[in-house]
Amino acid sequence: MKEKIIAKKILKWYDLNKRSLPWRKKVSLEKKQYYTLISEFMLQQTQVTTVIPFFERFIKNLPSINSLAKVDDKKLIKLWEGLGYYSRARNLKKTAVSIIKNFEGKLPDNLEDLLTLPGIGSYTANAILAIAFNKPYIPLDGNIERILKRYLYLKKDKEIQRDYLLQRKIVFGKTLRSNDYAQALMELGALICKPKNPLCNQCPIIKNCKSYKNKDFSLTKKIKKNKDKYFVLKVYKKKQRYLLIKNTKFNFLKNLSIFPMEELPNPKNFNENLNFKMSNMNMNIKIEYSNDNKKFPYSYWIDGTKMNSYMLPSFTKKIVQYLEKN
Repeated sequence: MKEKIIAKKILKWYDLNKRSLPWRKKVSLEKKQYYTLISEFMLQQTQVTTVIPFFERFIKNLPSINSLAKVDDKKLIKLWEGLGYYSRARNLKKTAVSIIKNFEGKLPDNLEDLLTLPGIGSYTANAILAIAFNKPYIPLDGNIERILKRYLYLKKDKEIQRDYLLQRKIVFGKTLRSNDYAQALMELGALICKPKNPLCNQCPIIKNCKSYKNKDFSLTKKIKKNKDKYFVLKVYKKKQRYLLIKNTKFNFLKNLSIFPMEELPNPKNFNENLNFKMSNMNMNIKIEYSNDNKKFPYSYWIDGTKMNSYMLPSFTKKIVQYLEKN
């Protein structure tokens, strides 16, 4: 199948099947660019269905680059609360400030300038150029990567490396509707070419899909090992109140409120109370109650029965919930 025919078939499918998403609404060019910036930051490591209500609340409170650049940090984190990976929110504000300062308040329309902005890497830059500016870029997210692997039946270790996949995505061809095409490919991966049980009978490019011909839809993945890390978490409690501190020590949840914690290099006979998966880290946490009078900088007390009145990361909230139950 020629590349132009692939694009034509996928776009035809998209026009009939695309989801109605708030960042796809018909708005002015300026708003389209802003919506794309916000949605792409939110969609980093987060599913579409989760993002929708957060996106709607975010743009209602911060409807423009100017309002985002000026927002109070506490309000920003509160609006982001529940999405996790809070560095995305902080980078988003930094990006807005940089756009105001260095690009006359307009989102850059070229790869070189986009890559200078905090939190924007190759994928996000490609997505912005395609979706916001209709430029012939195809961002290689997990959905598009999956289609590519199956369509070309890429199984060998060298074939699933990112550099190789970036070269092979040329098979998708180009179209004058670059903005729709990037979203169409993502949509096809999300709704049809799913990780498990793909809906091949609904796929517009089934006839030339090598995985379909081979009746083998399994995906060879690069093996990622989560690092085991061990922490002792200290609980200081007075009646229903818990002591929290500002995290200035660990790279995860930087500058957010957590319980006092210490990392243990290689403990023996570690009896954990809680386990968290965070990025590429497997966190094993042992809880210890403490009564010493140690003073912590940037510390404050919270009421464990009034969690909704505090701006806290999910990690901290889950620990409080555990403590309240145990």
